[in-house]
Amino acid sequence: MMGDVTDPFDGPDVPLTERQPSRKANVMAATGLLSSLLIATLTVMPANFAIADAGPTFDVLSLNGDGEPIVSLDGAESYDTTGELRLTTVSYSRAHTSAFSLGSVVEGFLSPHRTVYPDEFVFGTPEEQEQESQANAQAWVYSQESATVAALEQLGWTVPATTAVAGVIEGSNAAGLLEDQDVITAVDGNALVTYGDLTRALAVHDPGDDVTLTIDRAGQTQDVTFALIASDDDPTVARMGIYVVPTFDLPVTVNVDIYSVSGPSGGLMFALGIMDKLTPEDELAGAKIAGTGTIDADGTVGPIGGIRHKMDGAVAAGADYFLAPLANCDEVVGHVPEGLDVYAVDTLADAYDAIVAIGKQQTSGLPTCSAASSKE
Repeated sequence: MMGDVTDPFDGPDVPLTERQPSRKANVMAATGLLSSLLIATLTVMPANFAIADAGPTFDVLSLNGDGEPIVSLDGAESYDTTGELRLTTVSYSRAHTSAFSLGSVVEGFLSPHRTVYPDEFVFGTPEEQEQESQANAQAWVYSQESATVAALEQLGWTVPATTAVAGVIEGSNAAGLLEDQDVITAVDGNALVTYGDLTRALAVHDPGDDVTLTIDRAGQTQDVTFALIASDDDPTVARMGIYVVPTFDLPVTVNVDIYSVSGPSGGLMFALGIMDKLTPEDELAGAKIAGTGTIDADGTVGPIGGIRHKMDGAVAAGADYFLAPLANCDEVVGHVPEGLDVYAVDTLADAYDAIVAIGKQQTSGLPTCSAASSKE
């Protein structure tokens, strides 16, 4: 039969039922109490942080909660589609609007699916927040218009545009020559009909080349000539160094019925949804595709923020494929969720080719972010 249990590290043998707490036991107990208090404090203490996580997704080919199409078209015949084209988002929880604590922040730091930022780093001061909110609302509207123009022109429609000067960038050779509200009517003698005509006219030039713009200034026509400058992003690309605002005469009206999203990152998926609805072919053939990316009226796909969270959201929504802007590939490589195939796109044409290939289950030739990164 086993005798009394003893502690060999603390004096003579004493039956356990009679032993007094040792100094070591007291220290350990005190430490445990402090740890418990700290954990309890972390659990309830407000934290001035923002936590980013996967947000909701929206299938732009589906119906909203009221049974109305999320994307509808007026002025052109639309066709039935199958499959899904999911716009992805990022959700931000904030300490002063959500019930989370410093403990949640610590958990967020440790989670591979969340990102923690100082609240002001993400949202700024109240004044900056208001400005950002207004900018995102405007960007949301602009992304829909750009998506419509890009989709229609990709399908061969002509979308007339009037392009006006909205400012001259410091360092531009157009300074002193162009003024706000000048309307650009021709480049190097070639009349502009669409916004794409302007970008294509500049694409044949190198930085340092002279370009001649024909402008309408308060009803008076004149020519101005100046040297193009290099783009900040790519020194081989020529830029005028001015801001322009195009006004489009859309032959098709696109209505978007999502009110809980803002910002420009849904542009690519909007454009693909419009193209899918305007073509009799069933491009997706039932495939579930998610994606993200800004879209310019000329069809250029731009980078966005929070792409890892958006990929997580795509998987949670049941998507099998994801379209990522080429410029975001460095954030994609090594972070693709299991079960998701990710393809890199740089233009709307790339993205449309991708959804067609996915629908045909012929994806072996599509560019991936891993392949794009290996070429850099």
